[in-house]
Amino acid sequence: MTSANEHHAIAPRRVSFDWTRTPLHWIPDEPTATHVINVLHLLLPAGERWFVKVFKEGLPLVRDPELLADVKGFMGQEATHSVQHAHVLDHLAAQRLDTADFTRYVDLLFERLLGERPPLGAPVPEREWLRFRLAVVAAIEQFTAVLGDWILAAEGLDRAGADEIMLDLLRWHGAEEVEHRAVAYDMFQHCGGHGLPRYARRVAGMAVTAPVMLSLWAWGTAYLIRHDPQLAGRVRYSLAEHNKAVRKGLLPTWRSLGAAVPRYLRRSYHPSREGALNRAVEYLRRSPAARAGVA
Repeated sequence: MTSANEHHAIAPRRVSFDWTRTPLHWIPDEPTATHVINVLHLLLPAGERWFVKVFKEGLPLVRDPELLADVKGFMGQEATHSVQHAHVLDHLAAQRLDTADFTRYVDLLFERLLGERPPLGAPVPEREWLRFRLAVVAAIEQFTAVLGDWILAAEGLDRAGADEIMLDLLRWHGAEEVEHRAVAYDMFQHCGGHGLPRYARRVAGMAVTAPVMLSLWAWGTAYLIRHDPQLAGRVRYSLAEHNKAVRKGLLPTWRSLGAAVPRYLRRSYHPSREGALNRAVEYLRRSPAARAGVA
């Protein structure tokens, strides 16, 4: 169900990364671009653990064997992503950039506000609460597919001399996001009801996800820059510096991110149209970390 025309098997890959030589500013002389991307490491360990928990709750509802196999593969990939990004947090801490004060709030978001039961005892039926959280996962995966496709083609990072290990982590992860880009959507479509109510749930999931992700990203970047020991408070996160990095090809354009929302909201939409699967699969064949895991 992950493609309108063909099925692509999804499975986790065993990978590992050596962070001993990766500098704090892994894009040389570009602290803003570095930390905008580093927000991924703040959000994904808790976020992807949460994806797995939500999907585990939904597994008993899946009646399609092909979708069930895709969902299990998705869960395995997301669990691996969570672990590898958590290792980067350890690497940042070893360089005196402690992220615990920020990630504590991220944990609260996923574990309490979006946990197994509605927050504050809200009277939401169990099935409806699960459907809402599946809709949120599907909406988040729309953005991760867009970001994954971008990082695979982001030649600006290569020209800037970005650290090879970090680039491999991001491109391995991005390629898997493109690879499983439709699974969360298919899971929601399968479990999210029928007709107009299901579409309304999909819209609600994106209506919550887009502004929350934007807010977390801005807050996370400001946090990292403010606590960066090498910057020592001399730099602040600014839209001007962010846009300068966009023009250099170090960050995705606002337009490409914003356009992902109306595409997703089309009634006829399916995520199999997002990104270039062939490019993702080709990178996974040559990723140093993925190749080492197979060896």
